[in-house]
Amino acid sequence: MVRKIRIEGLDCATCAGELERKLNGIDGVKASVQFVNQTIRLECGSQQAYQEATAVIEGFDEVKIAEEENKRESLWQAHAAELLQVIFSAVFLVAGIVTEKVGAGNAALIAGYVLYGLAYLTVGWKILWETVKNIVHGRIFDENFLMTLASIGAIILGQYAEAAEVMVLYSLGELLQSIAVGASRKSIAALMDLKTETARVITEDGEKLIPPEEIRRGDLLLIKAGEKLATDGVIVEGVTTLDTRSLSGEAMPRDAGVGDVVLGGSINVGGVIKVRAEKDYSDSTVAKILDLVENSSAKKAKSEKFISKFAAIYTPVVCAAAVLLAFVAPVFTGNYVANLGDWVNRALVFLVISCPCALVISVPLSYFSGIGFAAKKGILVKGSTGLDALADTKIAAFDKTGTLTYGNFKIGEVQSEDKSELLKVLAAAEKGSSHPIAEAFSDIATPYKAEQITEHAGFGISCTIDGKEVWVGNEKWMNVHSIFVQKPAEGATCVYCAAAGKYLGYVTIEDQIKENVKKAVADLRKQGIEECYMLTGDNEARAQNVAEQIGLNGVYAELLPEDKLNVARELKAKGKLMYAGDGINDAPVLMEADVGISMGGVGSDAAIEASEVVLMRDDLSLLPLAKKIARRTKRIVLQNIVLSIAIKVVVMALGICNLIPLGLAVFADVGVMMLAVLNSFRTRIDFTKNRAESSESSVA
Repeated sequence: MVRKIRIEGLDCATCAGELERKLNGIDGVKASVQFVNQTIRLECGSQQAYQEATAVIEGFDEVKIAEEENKRESLWQAHAAELLQVIFSAVFLVAGIVTEKVGAGNAALIAGYVLYGLAYLTVGWKILWETVKNIVHGRIFDENFLMTLASIGAIILGQYAEAAEVMVLYSLGELLQSIAVGASRKSIAALMDLKTETARVITEDGEKLIPPEEIRRGDLLLIKAGEKLATDGVIVEGVTTLDTRSLSGEAMPRDAGVGDVVLGGSINVGGVIKVRAEKDYSDSTVAKILDLVENSSAKKAKSEKFISKFAAIYTPVVCAAAVLLAFVAPVFTGNYVANLGDWVNRALVFLVISCPCALVISVPLSYFSGIGFAAKKGILVKGSTGLDALADTKIAAFDKTGTLTYGNFKIGEVQSEDKSELLKVLAAAEKGSSHPIAEAFSDIATPYKAEQITEHAGFGISCTIDGKEVWVGNEKWMNVHSIFVQKPAEGATCVYCAAAGKYLGYVTIEDQIKENVKKAVADLRKQGIEECYMLTGDNEARAQNVAEQIGLNGVYAELLPEDKLNVARELKAKGKLMYAGDGINDAPVLMEADVGISMGGVGSDAAIEASEVVLMRDDLSLLPLAKKIARRTKRIVLQNIVLSIAIKVVVMALGICNLIPLGLAVFADVGVMMLAVLNSFRTRIDFTKNRAESSESSVA
């Protein structure tokens, strides 16, 4: 049996991998855990194996099987309890500090201790409990253990306010990260819009509605106007116009007739057609896109938090060194028993000095500060991993429509003996059309009124204007009426017009390049991007024209989503890849790239949720700024790491030799932490204002 289960509470990609390993360890179970979608696909050989698998899922940390009919909570509702805990803990901490500084006597001292204890336990109990559980299960040196060690070290030193501070700041950081993960992990619902719920199959007994999964190669499908194609096939009857933007990302509709290959996920916006299925649904374009997203999300789930990696090495080494210092070093002093207490005390001081508070707090704080500053500028970064990867990218690739261009049709070249008259006639005819290209003529004033308008799917329009028969459409429509036309440059999309059997001329329809795109590409090169490419479903000639205007290194045109994914993999071989796109069809590439970047305004939900970075103003000029913020944040993080470790190593060496007093040990712990935290706040300095001011001065 095959079951797909929706789960809740899976907050860590590493945990997803561990859960998958546990499930696959059950006899008769093959499992695939999808961290992005919070789903588990189970293949179970028996009911007993299924029950064992569900028991493992329910028993894994905070994970639970979700009820499908339950109404999903908003992110803030889901984290309300954690948010209240952090708020109450912060209130207790501030109250404790005020009481300690202002109050006097034993009563104030005891009250301060109580408030610090409440601040510590309100948010810290969960971390302490997780540490205990992890130790029991053999997972000792993780971030929870690191936090427990850091706070207990502060308590041993008598720095109760610092111990509570560490827990509050760490819990706040974890809460913000959980909210970011939750926002990016919604089901990619827009992607599912590619898939139609039913397909209309023509059988010997008439029309029959079936689920698309039941379509087999050779089936004859009937697709009416407004319906989606369920699978790939060939038109055997009828002519129409297809909206393929969900597949190619291109807004330009495609005319299709008998013998043309059509793809599943396309929308029929023209006449009724009959299509012979050339593939089973499982092999169709729609099914492949869904599969590509799932596979890409599995690859993305391998990243680990820096803190976990650091703790896995640093913490056990320090703990082992402290044990050796306490119980082995006295052996070489000549009097083990007499000197044991002194060396245990040295070991305790060593452990407290080595307490990695500076890194535990400053590293995530640096990332959160950088992420917060980026958000202030309209750049949403979903986590520290994305920010880190963005700093290292060397290759940039872009979708065309909606990313480099607006995706709105406008009139380009006008070729006619009387251009004004041609535009007026076209505007009158197109005002009665439902074709997407008609948008380009919507703002043109015309004294004419078209009558008897008839749309001919795949060809154009016929109508009557001032008693004259008018034909508007593509070259095939002109050929039908034996009208000889002048052709524009190769690759241009044309609308031809003839009236009363006389050729009037043509207009080209263009997609306007966004302002600031050329400058954005140039600025990206200044930020370390070595090569820039375009990946598009549009034709080669139009794509090359846009790329030349922008200044890209190369173009990959006429690509389907699977082709885009293959090209992205080739580009990744050259260096870390950032990919910017806005469509449902871009989701697999956004997840395959080292950093996926989507447009927040025009971008589809699927693209936004699949990406690590969202540009809220649909302005690519934000991308160089995003990379600059990422590079500065990473630089500050590295500074904090080097600063913290270097000072700690020196002071630990002095502590082993018993050459420093306790006060200096406190500085090594608290002082270094404060320096690192203050350095972290440099990520929020608005360097863009200084740059703007300097540019204004240079102009003056």
